[in-house]
Amino acid sequence: MSTSPSASLLSMRGISKRFGGVQALSAVDLEVRAGEAHALVGENGAGKSTLMHILAGVHQPDEGQIVWDGKSVTLANECVAQQLGIAIVFQERSLFSSLTVAENVFAARQPVSRWGIIERRRLHEETRQLLGQVGLACDPKTPLSELSAAQQQMVEIAKALSLNAKLIIFDEPTAALTEIETAALFGVIRELKANGVAIVYISHRLEEIFEIADRVTVLKDGTGQGTFSVPEITIDGLITRMVGRALSQRGKQSAAGSDKPTMLEVRHLNDHSLEREVRTILRDISFHARAGEIVALAGLSGAGRTELALSIFGARPRESGEILIDGHKVEINSPSDAIASGLAYLPEDRKEAGLFLDMTIAQNITAAGLKNFGSWWFRDRKGAASAEEFRKKLRMTSYSVKQVTQTLSGGNQQKVVLAKWLLVRPKVLIVDEPTRGIDVAAKAEVHDLLRELARNGTAVLVISSELPEVLAVADRILVMHEGRITGELSGGEATEEKILRYASMSIAA
Repeated sequence: MSTSPSASLLSMRGISKRFGGVQALSAVDLEVRAGEAHALVGENGAGKSTLMHILAGVHQPDEGQIVWDGKSVTLANECVAQQLGIAIVFQERSLFSSLTVAENVFAARQPVSRWGIIERRRLHEETRQLLGQVGLACDPKTPLSELSAAQQQMVEIAKALSLNAKLIIFDEPTAALTEIETAALFGVIRELKANGVAIVYISHRLEEIFEIADRVTVLKDGTGQGTFSVPEITIDGLITRMVGRALSQRGKQSAAGSDKPTMLEVRHLNDHSLEREVRTILRDISFHARAGEIVALAGLSGAGRTELALSIFGARPRESGEILIDGHKVEINSPSDAIASGLAYLPEDRKEAGLFLDMTIAQNITAAGLKNFGSWWFRDRKGAASAEEFRKKLRMTSYSVKQVTQTLSGGNQQKVVLAKWLLVRPKVLIVDEPTRGIDVAAKAEVHDLLRELARNGTAVLVISSELPEVLAVADRILVMHEGRITGELSGGEATEEKILRYASMSIAA
């Protein structure tokens, strides 16, 4: 039975939270109604994730009151929140790579017989139904480690749906999703709303707010900036309240030209073999990128974009093919070979492959260029000074470069990974989802930094699932489908429709 959208399900009043010397939240209010999608927006470090972690029972507020379904409650831990009907889809996945999809969806909650034995058939059938709801065609018995980042995100969402929650928190749920997967997710959200489920939706993609949300609450520097009905506010209005200023829109300023040297060339790269089965195969990949050029790799999930980046960077075995850097053929069999050749790679999953979470901001930023800072004594001083420049340039929300990286928000962690490679100034920079989890203001700054690198002669290869981002930064766009390049478009002629057409075909038109 559907609940009236006007009925208040949740009220958070005067919520404050401090972590050491950082005031993360200061007297924040949030009211969510049953049957509505309520968006929560703000820059990185504004306090969005902290507020949701308090609602999910992960953190306890220092001050304030939480009223749930008309009653004041204390969310002492995650189990208490789940028992009340609160589920969260975390921005950073909380799954176990060593378990199957079904075991992840029903972790610690597997259906059992009266003798306490797990009922595998029921486990797999219920998981299959949930995967169908999120549009993921996947065998529940598949090990999670075999799925892409986007597919794992859909499993995370299916896990939240399995709790039959009254309120589901989506923290950047589409960051790893394609356009098609995002559309499927929005269909699920609309169905949940129709059944009276409340949605709290966090996203830096502001266009999504206007597509799926009914109301939006804005946070800035840990304080509330107001709650607005979505039809009564504009994107510019949201941005102004989020960042306290209007953002300038810069067009592409390409530094590439036909007279510039080819900095990266890939010839007939393959990673498949007739003798063995490979999930995503790269077939006869050839392309180039000139100094000062930003080339984007576009395509749907599973097209092979990340696999191509890993293969070029030496983190994925190749069957055949040649790689040339600055006109010279290089042998790249490992990431260390790639770095020595002038290649840098910003990975899709920052926590798994891009950061030393227990180390400081300065240690992470200088990790790929330690030889540039001399002996250990000078290294610490010079490295800290360089890291501080990037901390200010990228507007990281932190108290100093000595802060441990694990304590940063997801978006600020992404900035640390980017700064690490910006410091090295490579000949070729490959960036895989460079603005995932980054707010709208910082996204513009990252785009400017990529253009600055290009102007200084670096060839930049960008992988992005956001077509507006591809169109905004790319001088050329290579579109992939099932491990092949199926189309090439100049930045001037490209449209979302043309990209999607190439992304859906097996042979270039």
